[in-house]
Amino acid sequence: MTDTATLSPDSIFDALFAYQQTAALKAAIDLDLFTAIDQGATDADALASRTGASKRGIRILCDYLTTLNMLSKQDGRYGLSPNAAAFLSKTSKMYMGTTAQFLTLPELKRNFDDLTGAVRRGGVLPAGNTVSDENPVWVEFARAMVPMAMANALAMADLIALPSHGVPRVLDIAAGHGMYGIVLAQRNPAVRVTAVDWASVLAVATEHAKRAGVDSRYETRPGDAFTTSLGDGYDLALITNFLHHFNREQNIAFLRKIAAAVKPSGQVALVEFVPNPDRVTPPTAARFSLTMLAGTPEGDAYTLAELTDMLAAAGFTRVQSHSLPTPQTLLTAVRS
Repeated sequence: MTDTATLSPDSIFDALFAYQQTAALKAAIDLDLFTAIDQGATDADALASRTGASKRGIRILCDYLTTLNMLSKQDGRYGLSPNAAAFLSKTSKMYMGTTAQFLTLPELKRNFDDLTGAVRRGGVLPAGNTVSDENPVWVEFARAMVPMAMANALAMADLIALPSHGVPRVLDIAAGHGMYGIVLAQRNPAVRVTAVDWASVLAVATEHAKRAGVDSRYETRPGDAFTTSLGDGYDLALITNFLHHFNREQNIAFLRKIAAAVKPSGQVALVEFVPNPDRVTPPTAARFSLTMLAGTPEGDAYTLAELTDMLAAAGFTRVQSHSLPTPQTLLTAVRS
């Protein structure tokens, strides 16, 4: 029998008020609050002056963030939690504040206004489909998600070995910001990258390639990755944050197209949110399935076994998984 003395509705209220946490964090990032605290503005007066906000607003926002353990408070002065200092202050090389611009887009949030309907249907209505033709949200993704991608891209570059002779060719599918291919090109001056995405998104990736000094070795092929001609003879195909938008059959068909584009014994590298077989751990990867339910017709967060099965059905073997700095997983496989 349940001991009612131990019951509390706090977790229910936390879930129902979770939208306020998103809004508070976004406001703090917009005001550059975390950087201001990191640089010595630690009380409400100093923070109001630094951010151009009202003292009352700053005090209430900082107190709220303190309840979330993003800030600390002592004698009226605020400090950063270790995570806030690492990821939310612009003084940190690991700053990830720009991700809020994409993750809080109205187009993405609106998909959750009718989550009940998505559960009943088993997917999103056509108007909210994030993988529809040349959706403008992906331009914002390309601009905003570079800090998150860089951590993964650097880790991937350490884990993947490209041929040490000739001109290694890398195919970057749904390239977005382009950082995965760009970092490989920076690491190896012989690497040539072919990036595939919508033209408007590739314009952003090309900007990033120029800034990184690799644009002379950065080719683009605009269009739908399922239908655009990819060419062949690639040593490595990058498929990052892509397969979760589609169902198993679509992914196998797509991976077979990739297998045809990759050399014999060439590699494929996937970056995905990969839940454990129980599909409820680890939390971030497991919860990503709900994002796909709300934003795609049939997408999902796939387990390692499911992704391995798709790769095998498309002709890839020797699947290996590697942890990444973000809550994602790198999978590598070899064309048989």
